[in-house]
Amino acid sequence: MNIAQTPGVTWRTHLSLALLALVYIFSVIDRQVIAILIQPIKTEFGATDTQMGLLSGLAFGLFYAALGVPVGKLADRYNRSLIVAVCCSLWSVATLACGLATQFWQLFLARMSVAIGEAGGMAPSISVVSDLYPPRQRSMVISLFMTGPHLAVVIGLALGGWIAQQYGWRVTFIFFGAPGIVLGLLVWLFVKEPVRGGFDAPAPATNATATDKPVATESLGRQVLRLLTIPAFRWVGLACGMAGLAGYAYGVWTPSFLVRTHGLSLAHAGLMFGVASGFAALAGGLSSGWLCDRLVTRDVRWQLGLPLIGVLVSIPCAIAFLLWPASGYWQMGPLMVPHAMLFASIFGFFASWWPSLSYSAISHMVRASERGVAAALLNFFITLFGIGIGPLLTGVLSDLLTPMFGVQALRWSLVCVMLLMIPTAILLGMALKPYRDQLAQLGRTSNAGLA
Repeated sequence: MNIAQTPGVTWRTHLSLALLALVYIFSVIDRQVIAILIQPIKTEFGATDTQMGLLSGLAFGLFYAALGVPVGKLADRYNRSLIVAVCCSLWSVATLACGLATQFWQLFLARMSVAIGEAGGMAPSISVVSDLYPPRQRSMVISLFMTGPHLAVVIGLALGGWIAQQYGWRVTFIFFGAPGIVLGLLVWLFVKEPVRGGFDAPAPATNATATDKPVATESLGRQVLRLLTIPAFRWVGLACGMAGLAGYAYGVWTPSFLVRTHGLSLAHAGLMFGVASGFAALAGGLSSGWLCDRLVTRDVRWQLGLPLIGVLVSIPCAIAFLLWPASGYWQMGPLMVPHAMLFASIFGFFASWWPSLSYSAISHMVRASERGVAAALLNFFITLFGIGIGPLLTGVLSDLLTPMFGVQALRWSLVCVMLLMIPTAILLGMALKPYRDQLAQLGRTSNAGLA
């Protein structure tokens, strides 16, 4: 059965999904566009790679991680669509403020303000999307929603690089910040607030567990600790944290790597990386969601097995991309395309498997009434390790390696960080059996597959 034919799913459902996905696209653009702006900002303010790592990572990550879980708790109790609408407007205004900054400290504060707004976007949106469609379609639907980062890479890096080169980095922030104010209004007006757990069958009384207890009056701290006692949740969270660390470091610093190592211009680097990685990741995310919805009917462990396969394939592709000689190019009209971009495309395809399938896995292993906190907690792992540590660690390593490797220091810094995806694969493997056991306790499996 396809999505359009599912009972209870209407054109308003699809509109809600489309608007939330569009909001997510602009949230990731506002978050990630700084990747293509590192070089001009660094030049103007005379900053080091460590300072730029702080600006692009820790300044955002700490506030985003700290506020995301409390906002997830609010989303489990109040109108999720309204929360998304308000937060979208807030982070968009903060992005505009980035473009108006004339001092490094002003830009630093504006980036922290973007994080404060965006902390209320992801978890409520995932919670809404999970309730818009039935469980058997959830991986595909969440994959559709999470095309946001992949499209954002294409739009933010390719278009952002061109705008920055033609008009300056400040105009780039203003250009991408303004639309979010309008999107916030559209979400408030048109996104439906679905019934929580409307498509989920209640767990059988014989399978009742601590996870089935009412959570409305449970304190946030106690709820977080309870979720972390679920082995599958804990292993998936740590796996996504390590993958996020490598992934955000890769996404933030690769345009600068292409400029320094391959000698590309700012606009050229943004276009190459945006198109190669963005479209490949878009195809990978959608195909993995489609495949997962079919495989989990046979064995629910495919929900985490596919991300595990994707991570294992992506690791050697990332290393090949970073270490490939800078001398080889294809000539495509006026553009010179480095041979290394082939490996960037393959990496983008397989590395896109873990995010959406992991969020979908989390939505299956908790009650509908706590999906906001669960999604926010997973986002906490990804943000704290990924945005908070990944870019900063890469910048620090680059500065430390500069006396030895000179301009190639960033290349070797990224190689070191990308090897941290190996623990991701190990942790996902550890989560396979606990995940199946958790779904069985909740009565959400039929034989071996998803009910």
